[in-house]
Amino acid sequence: MEYLLLLIGFVLLIKGADFFVEGSSSLAKILKVPSVIIGLTIVAMGTSAPEASVSINAALSGSNDIAISNVVGSNIFNGLVVVGICAFISGFSTNRDILKRDMPVNIIITTILCFMFIDGRLSRIEGIILLAGMAAYITCMIISALKNREEAEDCKIMPLPKSLLYIAGGLIAVIFGGNLVVDKACIIAANFGVSQNFIGLTIVAIGTSLPELVTSIVATRKGDSGLALGNAIGSNIFNILFILGMSAAIQPLHVLSESLIDCIILLASGIVLFLFAFTKKTMSRWEGAACILMYVGYTAYLFVR
Repeated sequence: MEYLLLLIGFVLLIKGADFFVEGSSSLAKILKVPSVIIGLTIVAMGTSAPEASVSINAALSGSNDIAISNVVGSNIFNGLVVVGICAFISGFSTNRDILKRDMPVNIIITTILCFMFIDGRLSRIEGIILLAGMAAYITCMIISALKNREEAEDCKIMPLPKSLLYIAGGLIAVIFGGNLVVDKACIIAANFGVSQNFIGLTIVAIGTSLPELVTSIVATRKGDSGLALGNAIGSNIFNILFILGMSAAIQPLHVLSESLIDCIILLASGIVLFLFAFTKKTMSRWEGAACILMYVGYTAYLFVR
């Protein structure tokens, strides 16, 4: 029964995030908010809504291991598997802005997170610092976007009541789904005698990263495989700055020594991804395959740890 409820939780998380993004994008269009700002804020946050719901719910319920491992595990999965699969399906050129701005920012904030983990806790002050970093990053993104004025693809505009219903229903589904995932993942971990940290790094992390994976694969099949890199890196930055920041600001988090090791692995994977993207300004199919193999190796390490 726990497995069925865990699956239902994942479905609620993913579909809830879809409804939330669609309703929010439609409402923003009705209010005449530029589509580029919608893409940088609502859509980026919407695809990370499952991670946010799981980690914040876990922090509130005292399941610190899941709150941290969900974010770290999701980020490793995004960088190695989401980008890796899309590059393997179709090699792509890397966007200049992502190379110059977003990937270095991702490496810097992951390094900062590693230093924050050294003392064995993520304090409320550190959480507020991460949230301030998120506010600064979004501000810079919006200023840059408004300067360039590159309009994103128009979204479907729904009637106002339907838009509000999608937003409310999506949020309820995400919150309820997040509660289910945390509760059932903890029970399954206890039944198997494995740690919450392991469950968070594997099942929960992969499950909550499905929106990014699906979005990126669909974009790749439509010939826009370069979107995969921006989607994964943007989601990783949001996961660290907002999700861990909000979780720690609500409830200071205890950090396991294993989580510090996982964070260092996340940093190493971010550097490797940057080097792959930087060389020849492309991600080739063999580089995508290398990323996937690295994730397989990381998963094998988790099993023997």
